Amino acid sequence: MNVRDRETESDRLSNIFKLQKALDDRIIVDRGIDKTVDEWVVGITIAMESEIDEIRREVNWKWWKNNQPVDQAALQAEVIDLWHFLICLSEKVGLTPDDVYAAYLEKNKENHSRQDGSSDKEGYAIA
Repeated sequence: MNVRDRETESDRLSNIFKLQKALDDRIIVDRGIDKTVDEWVVGITIAMESEIDEIRREVNWKWWKNNQPVDQAALQAEVIDLWHFLICLSEKVGLTPDDVYAAYLEKNKENHSRQDGSSDKEGYAIA
């Protein structure tokens, strides 16, 4: 079993957060950036919107045009760009890897409850 196989999902997520923080800290220092949380949230979400547009450009969503083969590598690269900004945003709003993992598990469970009609949330009852 290699090292990668022994890593837990939590270790991997923590490592991604650490790598992103190091990159963000470098950019902040090298470029002399000083932003409030509000400014970070606005800037990062705009960057995320841009990345989402780039993702959309990699697939055949225009029904009025002939389909072209999807460049899977380019599509995946754009998704990873979005992950960079999502991790950055998570850190800026105070979410740790453990917070993300726990909140994801809780929300995933709730989303399944909504789909099977057992949620208390209105609008999801199965007729």
